[in-house]
Amino acid sequence: MRRALIATGLLAVVLGALAAGCGSQGTVAPLPNTVEGTLPKATTPPPGAKGNPAAGKSVFASAGCGGCHTYQPAASTGTVGPKLDNLGADAKKANQGSLQDYTLTSIKDPNAYVVPGFAKGVMPDTYGTSLNATQLADLVAFLTQKS
Repeated sequence: MRRALIATGLLAVVLGALAAGCGSQGTVAPLPNTVEGTLPKATTPPPGAKGNPAAGKSVFASAGCGGCHTYQPAASTGTVGPKLDNLGADAKKANQGSLQDYTLTSIKDPNAYVVPGFAKGVMPDTYGTSLNATQLADLVAFLTQKS
């Protein structure tokens, strides 16, 4: 009888352990050892994409950039935002990639890095969404042509 009790107890422990491992988590699949494929491409123009500086000057004017920024090639004298004639030096201080990358990011996400002495939230972040990829590439080419 004692053996029957021990066997029954042992059986109960084994069944309990099996039941504990069977939750309502569904089927579990092993994780892959390697990942195949590539990451999706960024939505910004690819590195090295060249814009047209002359077309970018037109974008600068039509988007109203000169109302807030001083930039000699556009004959603008705005003082609300940083002087774009200093774009190269500002990009170096920001240390966020190439001049072109910094410029594009500054247009698409103006609060990613704010030049010291200027306030966050002053430049609307709508330029990055209201301009298409060609206009953005052209504007970046215009702003970085002399640097």
